[in-house]
Amino acid sequence: MIAALFPGQGSQEVGMGKALYQGSQAAREALERAEATLPGLLALLWEGPEDALKLTANQQPALLAVGYAAYQAYREAGGKEPTYAAGHSLGEWTAHVAAGTLALEDALRLVRKRGEYMQEAVPVGQGAMAAILKVPLEVILEEIAGIEGVELANLNSPEQTVISGKAEGVHRAVELLKARRARAVLLPVSAPFHSSLMRPARERLAHDLQHVPFSSPKFPVYSNVTAHPETDPSRIKTLLLEQITHSVRWVEILQSLKAHGVAKFLEFGSGRVLTGLVGRTLEGVEANSLTTPAEIAEALALGA
Repeated sequence: MIAALFPGQGSQEVGMGKALYQGSQAAREALERAEATLPGLLALLWEGPEDALKLTANQQPALLAVGYAAYQAYREAGGKEPTYAAGHSLGEWTAHVAAGTLALEDALRLVRKRGEYMQEAVPVGQGAMAAILKVPLEVILEEIAGIEGVELANLNSPEQTVISGKAEGVHRAVELLKARRARAVLLPVSAPFHSSLMRPARERLAHDLQHVPFSSPKFPVYSNVTAHPETDPSRIKTLLLEQITHSVRWVEILQSLKAHGVAKFLEFGSGRVLTGLVGRTLEGVEANSLTTPAEIAEALALGA
């Protein structure tokens, strides 16, 4: 069985998607649809500047467009339809476009709004995020239990958890966890994503989602909120909203995929973040990052 994975923020780089555009008709068509929906997107992808691409409202549609284009190039080249799909945060939206749950154009407009709302939910400097490594989740939970406004944001691998919340609290948690021999790194983000501070963004996006049609996906897509495969369109819409303020349960998603019989994980889009997390979380499985036609051809030659 195959699982298609789609990355979230942090996987972007200037130039991403250009090889796909040049080497795959299906990817070119997908990227041209994205450009028609959000004019200027391709120039941002390929010319930057990097600071502009990093902006949340730009980064989210950029990653969605390239992830979907990579998936279309894979399918055009003869790649098998996945048994399941999953995406990390923003990547869950890309997974649903690949599965046919919602149209590319609708998704691009929605994630542009999602990015804007998330950026505007908390004034710059009032929120923070930090990656905590080399200590078990239990230790992190112990230390943040008494700190107001600090929450688990991303459970990425058994030894990598991200916390999010009020800046003062996150900085205090970092100090306490370093004393417990954790490696703690403040992340260069502009807002405390996946925390309750994002509630205003969730409420604003709910209004935009009201009249957007959702269909049953062609294959189940895992929810970041439940860590289970979901197929009901109404429930998917609700969970995509809840995701904004909820932890990304990535470890559980990967473990569930393996338990369901998935042995091959294919990451579509830009970078190798999710491929790396698969390697640090699961044993006895294959994981490949497919960002160019050449990588897609190599994976297919190996039986993907």
